[in-house]
Amino acid sequence: MFQKLRSTLIQSGSKLANNWPWLGDKVNAAAINKTLEVCRYRPHPWSTVHDYVSWTSLTDQTWSARHLPAANRQNLPPPSALKGLFERSTTEQEFCKKSTCLFPAFAQYLTDGFIRTRMPNESAGEKDDPLRKQNTSNHQIDLCTLYGRTQVQTEQLRIKTGATGKKGQLKSQILNGEEYSPFLFDSNTGALKPEIDKLDPPLGLDRCTPEMRNKLFAVGGDRVNSVPQVAMINTLLLREHNRLARDMEKTHPAWDDERVFQTARNAVIVMFIKIVIEEYINHISSAPFHLKMDPSVAWHAPWNKPNWITAEFSLLYRWHSLIPDTINWNGKSYPVAATFMNNQLLLDSGLTKAFASLSEMRAGRLGAFNTSAALVGFEVKAIEQDRLYKLDSYSKYREYVSLKKPQTFSDVSKNRKVVDFLAKNYKTPDDIDFYIGLFAEDTEPNSPLPELIQRMVAVDAFSQALTNPLLSEHVYKPDTFSQIGWNAIQGTQTLRDILARNSPDQGGSARISMTQASWRYS
Repeated sequence: MFQKLRSTLIQSGSKLANNWPWLGDKVNAAAINKTLEVCRYRPHPWSTVHDYVSWTSLTDQTWSARHLPAANRQNLPPPSALKGLFERSTTEQEFCKKSTCLFPAFAQYLTDGFIRTRMPNESAGEKDDPLRKQNTSNHQIDLCTLYGRTQVQTEQLRIKTGATGKKGQLKSQILNGEEYSPFLFDSNTGALKPEIDKLDPPLGLDRCTPEMRNKLFAVGGDRVNSVPQVAMINTLLLREHNRLARDMEKTHPAWDDERVFQTARNAVIVMFIKIVIEEYINHISSAPFHLKMDPSVAWHAPWNKPNWITAEFSLLYRWHSLIPDTINWNGKSYPVAATFMNNQLLLDSGLTKAFASLSEMRAGRLGAFNTSAALVGFEVKAIEQDRLYKLDSYSKYREYVSLKKPQTFSDVSKNRKVVDFLAKNYKTPDDIDFYIGLFAEDTEPNSPLPELIQRMVAVDAFSQALTNPLLSEHVYKPDTFSQIGWNAIQGTQTLRDILARNSPDQGGSARISMTQASWRYS
């Protein structure tokens, strides 16, 4: 009875906030500020370079920052023993009640742009320590996945011409009547194309067959080609950039190639950030009202500090159990392992069908005993990385973000099997590893995420998205984006909005959403 009354009151309040702009703005600002008040603001005192505060730890961003200082924890179970928390005892996968597979696809694309752990080259004798404590991030939501991580890479991805109809555009090709990034390798010789030889090599290249290798896209991010779901989102943004560039050139014929490119890039980055908040974060949130991208909330806020990606953030985004065992492409089902580095699936389906297929598929339930067998090995790697970083315990991180510390293993989860697993491997709840605790928790009502992940994602998402330079007080103005770009930003809330502008059928009647059609707020 009380729960039903509470739900009714919350939904009534949310309707007022959503329907009355002045009230909605105040609720939006209050919600964002309250979200960010649960823990310390940046700059963080520590990074992964040293186990203590140093000048390097405060200034060298090639090392990941950290929310809590390094902890020398002893007598912990080996990572190999803990992988059992992720393995299924049956072949049947549990599915998320809220999310479609578009949600994990977008999450991967988003985080691949700024959570960029440096990967050691084992064949060259490189070791996890110290390389996995470092990163290659620009520490911004800057769409380096599309535009490149460095200026040299950006130059190679651009057409760079003053020719009419091509100013400011990124290189592309037309296949089956649709626009895609050019291929990375020459299909005749198998060699890397020399005009794009400064791009980061795709991770997973060693697993590619010759056919897969020939279909890898020349893109800004080394993880974009990992699965076609991610390449799909990059393709959408490529088309939007080139569409804006064409319209800007027509409206401003005196503009040179550089100005058209930079202005279109500004608009696409902000458009992407808007989707992060207004579609992605709203999907994650368990709140009934709709959060919106209001840059002014950050302009004079005490939490508006320079971005620096943390070690903890790079681990809490390992959402492997969201990925179903089989993925549907163009009416066919494929084992998830068969989709790795396989862009042919995207080329065969086309962009609209790709988005529609992912929007029809249920994502897996995020949490214990639900990771596909093909991905369990990545869970072990994550536990090893937790130990390499010397992260403090799960309990300490709950306390850090103003959540209750568990007093018993039953406080972590209501699932008896999870409780028994934790009790078997740890002496007390205070011993639970950060990474293990994240995924041992039950998911929150009305959210696809457990409580600690949800809170830490919200903290970092708002504090790193709204502090983007393009959203700052003296920059977020129509002149920065041109009126064409400004109008596109204001007219965008979802991925479907962009798809409608950039697919041959304007997206047709397809339902494109991170949320299942049958889901309702409870």
